[in-house]
Amino acid sequence: MKLLTFSTLYPSSVIPSHGIFVETRLRHLIASGQAQSRVIAPVPWFPLKGERYGEYGKFAATPAKESRNGLSVTHPRFVRLPKVGMSSAPYTLAWTALRAARQLQREGYDFDLIDAHYFYPDGVAAAIVARALNKPLVITARGTDINLIPQHAFPRKLILRAAAQADAMITVCEALKDELVGLGADASKVTALRNGVDLALFNPSGRDEARAALNLAPGRFTLASVGHLIERKGHELVIGALAELPDVDLLIAGAGPEEGALRRLAGSLGVGARVRFLGALPQARLREVYTGCDALVLASSREGWANVLLEAMACGTPVAASNVWGTPEVVASPEAGELMPERTAAGVAEAVRRLRAAPRDRAATRRYAEQFSWDATTQGQLDLFHRILAARRSPELRHA
Repeated sequence: MKLLTFSTLYPSSVIPSHGIFVETRLRHLIASGQAQSRVIAPVPWFPLKGERYGEYGKFAATPAKESRNGLSVTHPRFVRLPKVGMSSAPYTLAWTALRAARQLQREGYDFDLIDAHYFYPDGVAAAIVARALNKPLVITARGTDINLIPQHAFPRKLILRAAAQADAMITVCEALKDELVGLGADASKVTALRNGVDLALFNPSGRDEARAALNLAPGRFTLASVGHLIERKGHELVIGALAELPDVDLLIAGAGPEEGALRRLAGSLGVGARVRFLGALPQARLREVYTGCDALVLASSREGWANVLLEAMACGTPVAASNVWGTPEVVASPEAGELMPERTAAGVAEAVRRLRAAPRDRAATRRYAEQFSWDATTQGQLDLFHRILAARRSPELRHA
């Protein structure tokens, strides 16, 4: 089958970690040998390149076309209007995507199905494109697109309109499926297919070497907090917990607008000497962090399916995580780690104390992660896509 993968959440040579979970799922699907895809991954238009312009400067530097992991990726520009961007984005995005999709068709790639990721604005825009081209559509919901954005009335209306049009929807956890159905989506069209983990890349080997490379003090219990430096990720709660954990150090891997505030918080709490900011890291370096640290902490307020949890577990490292959305589906066994009793600095500290009081066997944590390979998710996608295409060929099968 020929797919058109569509999302603004997709990596590029300039921002290689952006939406990597979309690329990873697609790579495993293509590796099955039963599907091929072209990727349209629009980026906001911005006139000036350079680090001084932050994320928008990186968007400006993104190539119009590139090849990543053997996949052809197009990065057309769309206009994100100031102040009205949330309302206008689906339409400017759809206009850009439709032009790019028609160009692919002119070049001889006439795809069978549109595989869109993130419901708003991406899924809504994809629905407009699918209607214009008379193509079946599958939309994957991933987190804040369902558990946050629908709090706004206009996006919620467009999300439900796209959900009604879509041939099928995928959520990355059962909690998001329940939320999407609760908003009004047809439950019979929603399938939960959780993310997997790359068990070859993320592995527990070389722990001593990893600790040495990170210059971790012998005998010091070290936590890692991984993710964008934004409020939703809760890095400030992990820093706050250090005040209750005087013999614990913290590595923070990620970049973002909250870095300055987080550094100031660490200083004001007197724990600055025990907090090290590593910046944004490629996945190979993240493996080093996961393998070298004693526990990963994820204090997010919202998560669909947090890949960092499985990545750490695959490296043999247990986790302490906030009890939100899909996270209890990931941390579902003592070998995996601990759920925080509350999402506060004190809750983080308590979960870490529990981990230290009952140390997890790292080999058992790795075995727990091994049940989350990509195989089941890949097969689930293939079954779903084949069913949709068969129904398109034989309309009487649509309600079978």
